Amino acid sequence: MPTFYGVDVESRLLLGTARYPSLVKLAEAVRQSQTEIVTVSLRREAAGGRNGGAFFEMIRGLGVRVLPNTAGCHGVSEAVLTAKMAREVFATNWIKLEVIGNHDTLQPDVFGLVEAARILTGEGFEVFPYTTDDLVVGERLLEAGCRVLMPWCAPIGSAAGPLNPSALRAMRAHFPEVPLIVDAGIGRPSHATAVMELGFDAVLLNTAVAGAGDPVAMAGAFAKAIDAGRQAYEAGMLEPRDMAVPSTPVIGKAVFA
Repeated sequence: MPTFYGVDVESRLLLGTARYPSLVKLAEAVRQSQTEIVTVSLRREAAGGRNGGAFFEMIRGLGVRVLPNTAGCHGVSEAVLTAKMAREVFATNWIKLEVIGNHDTLQPDVFGLVEAARILTGEGFEVFPYTTDDLVVGERLLEAGCRVLMPWCAPIGSAAGPLNPSALRAMRAHFPEVPLIVDAGIGRPSHATAVMELGFDAVLLNTAVAGAGDPVAMAGAFAKAIDAGRQAYEAGMLEPRDMAVPSTPVIGKAVFA
């Protein structure tokens, strides 16, 4: 059971709430995924005018924990201001911190990310930083007060899956006691299984579910895939071998002359 800032959750799937075809489909996908945590972009939904109020009301009615995020922020001051507004709206110290540094890849500005994390943790926020798979950046975020790390496995919305499994494996080994959530780049349930088999604590999804032909069915598929990956990791998987190994014992085998 993963624990994030002292909160125990049973589901290892965190679900984003953007770009669904309707609020009804979003609500059904959340229920089907059995997630306990959803992310919400204050900037995106507030821009919806009157629809924003209906959205927030629907989210509150789902009985899940809200993880507001600073999606779309490209600077430290912008991210910090958005986080403070989100805390007032949702009455939570949790914040998924995004400080985007590149318009094309949506790669985080890791320098601004660390600075913003330090400011926000100093003001009582419990920060979930969207970061790269760089170990040094991870160390700096922990020093800034973060107690969770959220590395990407590929650019946001790319659906490319884990591009550098070795880096993700190294991150898990380097931070054995830190909750790690893969955030961004997951496109298929098999991608989610693969990163969970590396020992990650959870996966955060949005586009892979919201953009599917049937978001509700896809949410259920991801829930099963994440559970399977975690169970495989805990069971202890065989490592790849260079040579064939017979599954039938040779000793005691009958010999026919």
